[in-house]
Amino acid sequence: MTEQPLRYLSVCSGVEAATVAWHHMGWTPVGFSEIEPFPSAVLAHHYPGVQNYGDLTQHESWGLKAGDIDLIVGGTPCQAFSVAGLRGGLADARGNLALVFCRLVDRLRPRWVVWENVPGVLSSGGGRDFGSILGALAECGYGFSYRVLDAQYFGVPQRRRRVFVVAHLGDWKPAGAVLFEPESLRGDSAPRRKTRQGASPDAGVGVEDGREDLVPRVVGTLSDGAHMGGGLNGQDAYSGRIFATRRQPSNGGGFNAHAFNVYPTSGQGAQLSASETTVSTAITVTDPAEGTDRGTRIVQLPSMQVRRLTPMECERLQGFPDNYTAIPWRKKPASECPDGPRYKAMGNSMAVPVMRWIGERIAQVEQDMKEGL
Repeated sequence: MTEQPLRYLSVCSGVEAATVAWHHMGWTPVGFSEIEPFPSAVLAHHYPGVQNYGDLTQHESWGLKAGDIDLIVGGTPCQAFSVAGLRGGLADARGNLALVFCRLVDRLRPRWVVWENVPGVLSSGGGRDFGSILGALAECGYGFSYRVLDAQYFGVPQRRRRVFVVAHLGDWKPAGAVLFEPESLRGDSAPRRKTRQGASPDAGVGVEDGREDLVPRVVGTLSDGAHMGGGLNGQDAYSGRIFATRRQPSNGGGFNAHAFNVYPTSGQGAQLSASETTVSTAITVTDPAEGTDRGTRIVQLPSMQVRRLTPMECERLQGFPDNYTAIPWRKKPASECPDGPRYKAMGNSMAVPVMRWIGERIAQVEQDMKEGL
């Protein structure tokens, strides 16, 4: 780890995945930048001694100068780049905040920069938008690397792919060492793999090559009612299972696990009736190479009900502590904090384990540079 803890500025902070992720390393937040009322209240609740500077576009009035911070981190708004939106890119005021971010970097000159956004930024404007962002960092004197990281490989049960750019003042190699393993930076590529050999298996448990069996993995964060104070609305709160499969490299095909139907329930602890056990296909296993069904697996989960995830479960899916966003809000106690803003805050947040990994890699690179490695 670094001898001197890094001082960082977090912009477009949300509810501060970065600070939750980096607290154990002793890094110090110099300030936040958040304008949304509820996330700002979460920041004030957890970090009352850290100033929230507010609007990113007003950064020249913040009173910070070059040398005050070692790192800037931020995930500027993604709506302008997302494939689910209108894709206004840098022409959209929200998308243009990425360039405002770069101007802040140029003014404060930290050693490190961490920027996050949706994968759609890679293709926005035919790739020109992302090129403009990287070009702006280069013009500021930063070397950079970028990589798409998926939260499911960092210990949380959700797929959440995001582009991460790590930049270092003056040289790209420290940035590359954060996001990539040393052997991938040497330039001596490994021998070519056999034809159609998979590059890597899917996350979690899978199936052995050539088998049709689906091996279920229960999502640990989504527990039953006994672990959640009796469930929701008098019902058991079983959430179901995630099924992971792996492609068959032998013929280039694979198995697709489709979502299972949820069985109805007649009340807490109720048993499935005969009619309920004849619900249609739960999981259909399909061979894409042949276009045919290869069998059906029916999953019987008693006392099921269709329900949305709880705010606490969403916090766990993003790697936050339980009830992190349950704060006193609008003259109501934390126990009555409404669900809506908590859902939105988690949906807009970075995944804590991914940020922890990036932070620890930066700390290790800093240590290696000091030791001359």
